Parts: sequence; structure tokens; C-alpha cells
Amino acid sequence: MDFGLNEEQEILKKTAHNFLTKECPTSFVKETIKDEKGYSPELWQKMAELGWMGLIFPEQYGGMEGSFLDLAILLEEMGNVCLPGPFFSTVILGGLPILKGGSDKQKEDFLPSIVEGKSIITLAITEPCAKYTPNGIEVRATKSDKGYILEGTKLFVPDAHIANHIIVVARTTEGTGADGITLFIVDSKTTGISCSPLLTIAGDKQFEVVFDKVSVSKDNILGAIDNGWSVIEAIWPKVIVAKCAEMVGGAQKSLEMTVNYAKERKQFGRPIGALQAVQHYCADMVSDVDACRYITYMAAWTISKELPAIKEASMAKAWCSDAFKRVTANGQQVHGAIGFTEEHDLHLYYKNAKSWELLFGDRDVHCEIVAEQMGL
Repeated sequence: MDFGLNEEQEILKKTAHNFLTKECPTSFVKETIKDEKGYSPELWQKMAELGWMGLIFPEQYGGMEGSFLDLAILLEEMGNVCLPGPFFSTVILGGLPILKGGSDKQKEDFLPSIVEGKSIITLAITEPCAKYTPNGIEVRATKSDKGYILEGTKLFVPDAHIANHIIVVARTTEGTGADGITLFIVDSKTTGISCSPLLTIAGDKQFEVVFDKVSVSKDNILGAIDNGWSVIEAIWPKVIVAKCAEMVGGAQKSLEMTVNYAKERKQFGRPIGALQAVQHYCADMVSDVDACRYITYMAAWTISKELPAIKEASMAKAWCSDAFKRVTANGQQVHGAIGFTEEHDLHLYYKNAKSWELLFGDRDVHCEIVAEQMGL
């Protein structure tokens, strides 16, 4: 069984690792987290020039037409450095729905600008109930003479403050099921939209977005009326596995930092790595990291082969949600007090692990999905 990467993927991985190590040191990450924008436009353009925004988009829109597995490799390296910015929201949460459900005109209007780094797009799906299911959608879209009127509140919308457009998941027909949900591509500068920042443990930029009688043209409907949830269902395994790939990178970096520290830190005249308790912590960490990588890349491979991947994606998220958190927690145990300080880098990974544990559904949610896929 060959788990290796092909030559092009090895080049992508090496190039991404070298570029991000140079351009995105932890000092830059810490500064960017405190910055109001939450990203560097200069770094954003450099990434666009490398072709990363268009990695998985068709050539006709300026993309590189890479596989989802290629994207997973890139995202692992981004997770390895805690890359701040709107890459995930724009390419994964914004670009994939347009690629899946957009009309030819919508694809021509939005995908080339994403590829060129000229457009930032995000997805507004969660609401005060914090569910990623159809029965959690309560924002209303009421038909009007010019199109539709959006009313309601979305929570945890990533990068809404810098997004050019927001894909809004709204209910166009009464009910609680998947039927009656429609997606709208909304210009973020439209009258009636207001954003308020939410304080998060990871310092990432998430917002409450209120839609107060926001007028949207019918031309901005993404997909079919009342059938928008089918687009969300189609892209959701990719969303989940993409986040798992970032977790793999973060877990790997946490392991490396901890092992290096265990070799260098001395107590009682010898490295603490010689102590059995520390050795066991590190052994548990490497087991978790490898398991995260194998289960995530298996899901990414399944998606790349265009095979059904609901179970594989949820298996990966259920495992990685807990494993990434365990890895960083064990790393802090090995580091001792220094691992809990903001002067050390490990806290960045622990905070991401804690935040991403809940993002797109926690372990319990995805275990239920896996059980359902097994016919239980």
C-alpha cells in the first residue's frame, strides 16, 4: 500500500513549506491576529501569484485544475504555520459553492477574481443556534418586486469584515427541512448589512452579520430556488476534510516543537526526554498525529476520486477534533509552564485546536453521521 505523494505533490509540499516558513513566522502570525484586518494584503497577493487561490479551479477560470488531494497538501502546510487570513473562507467556503452551484455567468464573474486574489468571499451559514443543519436556518428571504429581501442574523461568519461578497444561506419557504433553502451571493456593501466582531479564543476573525431588509437581485441566487441546501451538502465533505488537513499540519508542528524541547531541556543533569513520563507523552502524540494524517488523507483521496465521502469526512473530523486537542495538551504537559505562555508558540496551536474542535461540528456530531452511514 503506497501512501506516498507523486513528484508534483512533493514539489507543491516543499514549495509551500519553504514559502510559508519564510513569509509566515510566528511573530507575523501574532501581529496579524492583533491587526484589525487579520491578514496581509501583500502576502495574499504573493500566494495568488503562486497559483494557490486557483489550485483546484478549472483552467478556463485561470485555475490550475489540481485535485482535492493537492489542496489538502497545501492546507496541511498552512496549518503547520497557523496561517492567518481569508484563504479558507474564500477558496473553500466561497469558491467551492460557486463552482458547484453557480451559473456560467456567476462562475465567470467570481472565480477568475478569486484565482487572481482580487476577491474575498465568505459563507454565512450558522445562526444563534450554531447548527450546521437545515433546521438551524432561520434567516428569511422574502420575495419582492426586484428580487428578495433578506432579514435575520448570522453568527461566526469568517472574514466578513474584509469580504467583497457573502454567500448567505436563507430560507425562502416556510419549514425546517432542507427544502425551501436558497443561497444568495450578496455584495457586502449592500445597504442594511452590519458586521460586529466576535471575540474568539483563537483570535481568528469571526463576525455577527445582521441583515436588515437587505435587497438582493434574483440574478444573485446561487443554484436553484428552494434547493440551495443540495449545494451545501455537495461541498460539505470537502469543507470538513479541508479543515482536518489544517489540523494535521498544526498537530505535526506541535509534535516537532515538543520533541525538540524534550531533547534540549535538561533537568537533574539530563534531557527531560529521558524520563519515561515524557517519552509516553511524545509516543501518544506521534500516534495521534499519524492517525490524523492517514484518516484525513484517506478522505481527501476519496474526494479526489469523486467517490461518496460523507462517512470518510466525518470519521476524519470526529478523530481530528479530539486528537489535535490531545496533541497540543500533551505538548503543554511536556513544556510545563512555558507552554502556556503567549511568549511561546505552542499556545497558538492549542487555541486553534480548541476552536477547530467545534468548527463544522464536533466529535459527537460526526460520530452520529458515521453511525447513520453504517445503517445504525
